[in-house]
Amino acid sequence: MGEKTHIPWWRRRWLKVTGGLVAAGVVGLGIAAEYAIHNAGPIVRKRVIETLSAKFDAPVELDRLDISLLRGVEVEGDGLRVPYGSADKQTKLLSVEHFTFRTTIQGLLHQPTHISLIRVDGMELHVPPGSARKQILGTNLGEPFADPQHPRTKPKIAFTAGEILCTNVKLVIDTDKPGKEPLEFDIGRLDLHDIGPDQPMIYKAELTNPKPVGAIHAEGHFGPWDADGPRETPLDGDYSFDHADLSTIKGIGGMLASTGHFAGQLEHITIDGTTDTPDFSIDGSKYPVPLHTVFHAYVDGTTGDTTLDPVQAHLLHSDFTARGTVTRVKGVGHDIALEVTMPHGRIEDMLDLGVKTRPPLMSGVLTLRAKLHLPAGHERVTEKMELAGIFAVQGVSLNNPKWQDKVDSLSMRAQGRPREAKAAGSDGKPEEQSQMQAKFNLRGGLISVDDLKYQVPGVTVLLNGVYSTDGDVFEFKGHVRTDATASQMVTGWKSALLQPFDKVLKKDGAGLELPVSISGTGSDVSFGLAMHGTADESSKEIAADVKARAAAKVSGKSQR
Repeated sequence: MGEKTHIPWWRRRWLKVTGGLVAAGVVGLGIAAEYAIHNAGPIVRKRVIETLSAKFDAPVELDRLDISLLRGVEVEGDGLRVPYGSADKQTKLLSVEHFTFRTTIQGLLHQPTHISLIRVDGMELHVPPGSARKQILGTNLGEPFADPQHPRTKPKIAFTAGEILCTNVKLVIDTDKPGKEPLEFDIGRLDLHDIGPDQPMIYKAELTNPKPVGAIHAEGHFGPWDADGPRETPLDGDYSFDHADLSTIKGIGGMLASTGHFAGQLEHITIDGTTDTPDFSIDGSKYPVPLHTVFHAYVDGTTGDTTLDPVQAHLLHSDFTARGTVTRVKGVGHDIALEVTMPHGRIEDMLDLGVKTRPPLMSGVLTLRAKLHLPAGHERVTEKMELAGIFAVQGVSLNNPKWQDKVDSLSMRAQGRPREAKAAGSDGKPEEQSQMQAKFNLRGGLISVDDLKYQVPGVTVLLNGVYSTDGDVFEFKGHVRTDATASQMVTGWKSALLQPFDKVLKKDGAGLELPVSISGTGSDVSFGLAMHGTADESSKEIAADVKARAAAKVSGKSQR
């Protein structure tokens, strides 16, 4: 047998002390684990409520909270609510149908508990109207548990989260303004990152815009939440709006794409962006045209109303600027009111967009000032669009060869060059470019024109009339004034025959003035002398005559 090993007394004492400390630590961890196992539910419930109460400065309700300890601490809850309003008119500030997250027993013993991922389904967040911003259950938002007899300090954040993944989210900005509905956003997916006290969250959101239908993706920063004034909560971000089908709005068409940046507060958001619609159209025309815009806008989150200031638009070869408002009207959509200026455009671009006839009636350089109004309602855009203003066109050439030939022939005669009239009036080409200006009013698919002044060398035409966007109606009445006298406009025996009448036909410095009528359709127009007393009719009177004849024609067919 070998010699028995002798352990020094100090080493035996050290081993005993170490073993005792280890045993005490094991016992302590066991006690802590046992405490956490039996108290995990109350701890988690308390920390969820404390965190949301601190975040929103409001009391919190929670229907169900289940804890599983099979794999750490797994938490599942239903029916979470943060109410606001008076006791008799109570509604919700925040509600969550279902949420889940996981932590560890060790993490649960620390405060605040950090959770890397929380999953939320069915969340609805209401931003109270301005009048309710200081009232949650009859108390101040800044003092949710104010009680003079039992003062309490504001609860501390008990949870922090690295990421919250939300599905089926609704953001509702409530209003108490008459005639206004709450502004609602249905968000299919919302990812929140870096969630913590007194700091903005990073978000990514995906949603479908209801009208025009299209997919929106946005990402940026939201918060920190302003419990005293939720509408003053800051946010910013970049967005993309893709495959927006404009045909979901009655009367227009095309596929729109838009990108931009926004920043501000919920009650006042500034947006800078662009739109591209390569095939924009309205149903008054069969021909889509490319439309590009750059815009600067302000959105009032309390109403959903938008101020456009300005929109810079480019359509085919024309540039124009629009400023105005888009106002939400309860139950019927949006009322759009814009002021439009076009310092240098093309008349054929506007006609391509607005009328069905092809080629467009005329070409030329267009300047325009107008007011556009699209009243709220479910009618088609072309049925409810109102456009009124003044325009001028320089370098006008008519795209219908028959029309242009008649104008060229008249111009030659009016200049006292009748021998050139036949050639000019039969070649289908413009010999002389003209200019025109007028007041106009588009309503119900009918363009009314007043004080139209059309000038071509030797001729001034003064007209009032109407022109339908479908090209089926074209009727103008007025006067033609020429530089040449009646006898100077013809040759041979006709000239000699008219010479005695020159003095009679002269008027106000013109060599000749005659009442004229121009009528027909976009493809077939006739010129003639106006009946006595009709040359001075206004566009309103002419429109009434056109409608009366159309009604009589329909009535006659029905009686056959």
